[in-house]
Amino acid sequence: MAAFEYIAIDNKGKQKKGVVEADSPRQVRQQLRDKQWMPISVDVSSKPDKSGTFKGLFKRSISVADLALLTRQLSTLIGAGLPIEEALRATADQTEKRRIKTMIMDVRSKVLEGHSLANALNDFSYAFPQLYRATVAAGEHAGHLDTVLNRLADYMERAQENQQKIKLAAVYPIILCIVAIAIVVGLLTYVVPDIVEVFVKNGQELPVLTRVMISSSDFLQANGIYLFILLVFAIIGGIVAMKKPHIRYRVHGWLLHVPFIGRMIRGFNTSRFISTLAILNSSGVPLVEAMRIASQVVGNEVIKERLKEASQSVTEGGALHTALEKTKVFSPIMLHMVASGETSGELDSMLEKTAKNQENDLQNTVSTLVSMFEPIMLLAMGGIVVLIVIAIMLPIINMNQMIG
Repeated sequence: MAAFEYIAIDNKGKQKKGVVEADSPRQVRQQLRDKQWMPISVDVSSKPDKSGTFKGLFKRSISVADLALLTRQLSTLIGAGLPIEEALRATADQTEKRRIKTMIMDVRSKVLEGHSLANALNDFSYAFPQLYRATVAAGEHAGHLDTVLNRLADYMERAQENQQKIKLAAVYPIILCIVAIAIVVGLLTYVVPDIVEVFVKNGQELPVLTRVMISSSDFLQANGIYLFILLVFAIIGGIVAMKKPHIRYRVHGWLLHVPFIGRMIRGFNTSRFISTLAILNSSGVPLVEAMRIASQVVGNEVIKERLKEASQSVTEGGALHTALEKTKVFSPIMLHMVASGETSGELDSMLEKTAKNQENDLQNTVSTLVSMFEPIMLLAMGGIVVLIVIAIMLPIINMNQMIG
């Protein structure tokens, strides 16, 4: 059986779209006629592009939230004793998103052809990351697919929650920066020239601070549009440059040495690595393979390269905590916990505890950064506004003194 996408007109004249399983388009049309619907088009649902052509570029991945929900539903249904193909069908029926439903039905078709679930997911690598597919394969091999899927759902929900917290924490500082810049530019462009023009016409000698402010205002008025264009080109140029591996590697290496920012980057990337390694290793994936896959979720190229070297060290028989220590990016407490897990034979549980501790530490660091940034930004903004006000008030004070 295969999945087919259809468009039809129901008995009330409304257009209907959906996905059904059938052996042929003819059978789909018959199913629609049985419902007293008039088929307009019936097409085989889009299959994954395996040729490596540009068509694969237009495949959109599904969100972490959707993937976590899908995984949770599959875990519950398989744990209840349903066969995989029935669990997939029930999951497809529960989703309201046509694209996800089509994809699940295509996966089910592969399973019905005799493929394992992991092999069926391999055809949809744009939606199911390597971490997901490797974990499912390990769960199928061990015979505990429902447990593994449940762990995957927990992992993705926790990852999404952490990302949301970081994004929400960053929203207010970003808005504050934009508003502060807009206020300062507005004052220099529109307010300062009109007020100071009165003193210029009277031939009054202006204080140094006022003259500096007028020069800044004139510069912004004359070159503001060019500065904006230059900023846009600089951003585009930076994005293009960061796509080149050697430039990206150098920038990532430099960022690791920037005070506080480097600590944040190390904490974020090591947290992702340990969390991924924990879910893979506890699901039955061999440690070396788990390290190789986990290193792919790391965003910093320098850290990723060091983790690959650590993976090679473990392959040659080295201890995990020793290999991670050589990367010089993991905190002492993380290394101590990993070493303790290796010694006690409870590496799986210790990795999970390490991941949770690192995530909590990262969230605390972000919260501290935001709480520090807000008053600093307000003070800086207030200081600039005060300077502008003083620059405007100085000529008025001097004039009063002359009159007095």
